[in-house]
Amino acid sequence: MMTRWLPDTLFGRLALLLGVAVLASHVMALTLMFRLLPGPAAQPGPHGPPPYLSAGAPAPPGGEDGRTMQRMPPHPPHGEVGGPPEVWAYLGLLVDVGVRLLALLGVAWFGARWLSQPLQQLAKAAQDLGEHIDRPPMPEVGTTECREATRVFNQMQQRIRQHIAERERFLAAVSHDLRTPLTRIRLRAESVEAAALREGFQRDVTEMQALIEATLGYLGGQQANEMLALVDVPDLLHSLADDQADAGHNVQVDAQAQPFWGQPMALRRCVDNLVSNAIRYGGGHVVLRCHDEGAQLVIEVQDNGPGMPDAELTRVTEPFYRVEASRHKARGGVGLGLSIALDVARRHGGTLALTNVPTGGLLATLHLPRRLPGV
Repeated sequence: MMTRWLPDTLFGRLALLLGVAVLASHVMALTLMFRLLPGPAAQPGPHGPPPYLSAGAPAPPGGEDGRTMQRMPPHPPHGEVGGPPEVWAYLGLLVDVGVRLLALLGVAWFGARWLSQPLQQLAKAAQDLGEHIDRPPMPEVGTTECREATRVFNQMQQRIRQHIAERERFLAAVSHDLRTPLTRIRLRAESVEAAALREGFQRDVTEMQALIEATLGYLGGQQANEMLALVDVPDLLHSLADDQADAGHNVQVDAQAQPFWGQPMALRRCVDNLVSNAIRYGGGHVVLRCHDEGAQLVIEVQDNGPGMPDAELTRVTEPFYRVEASRHKARGGVGLGLSIALDVARRHGGTLALTNVPTGGLLATLHLPRRLPGV
């Protein structure tokens, strides 16, 4: 239950700890000071001892100890303003302690921020690692604990690079080993005299080759290390529409957006997969739109097909997942197009959302945040 009242960040907890320590020390110091200060009864009057203590002066009516007289505050002489000196002493003490307290709280705040800064840098580096695996290693500076954490982080980054390199070598070998026998099967299928059997062999080989190419391309992440460049998004969309028009497909473009810093080939592949998916299942007519929305680029791909069940809208972006109605070989595909599109969107720090249009059709929306090159 106590953790509910604690700050979530390390900086907040350090600042809270130091602030509580400073407050507690000042409260104890104030308590001690007030206990050690002499009481009002021991303080002499502003003009010397009371007159009844002088030689021959009669005792006050309240008794020999003069308690009744002492309870009455002395009156300052004519023209003198102010209160009893002990009041000004208390006020001066409080002002002094208050100034010291504010100064120590400020030092505690800056100290907590200084102590938590290396961890914030480490968290930022871990976030950037997902987008730039080849980023330079972090400098090992700071305290012993921070240097050790940075060293472990750099070692982890190096191991991830090695695993990626090994995976690429493995995929290259598998790609070669699979393409070679498929090529031999295709050549042998062409020598089959029966036309129906030959066409069946060729269709199966083509389907297997498409599956292998798509799988290896997805697992290999061919565009993962592509350099950022300034992309003319409207021109890219018009180019895709022209390619589809050459294949006999109707794609309408409505694009007005500023140039975008991104990976050109990856973006083209992402939008092309969305357009191909819309053409395959969307009724034959596709609308491509893009516009600027604040600090984001928005790309929309809409078809006029039957849409998709709401339960399938998030699952269709999973690798190799296909809606049951799309499993017909003539148009079923491999089940990687939307997965690749989502991967490209995430690589750019964006999102991909699929929604059903109330008037009919499916709408795929890409939100891509704009950023400067190298950021």
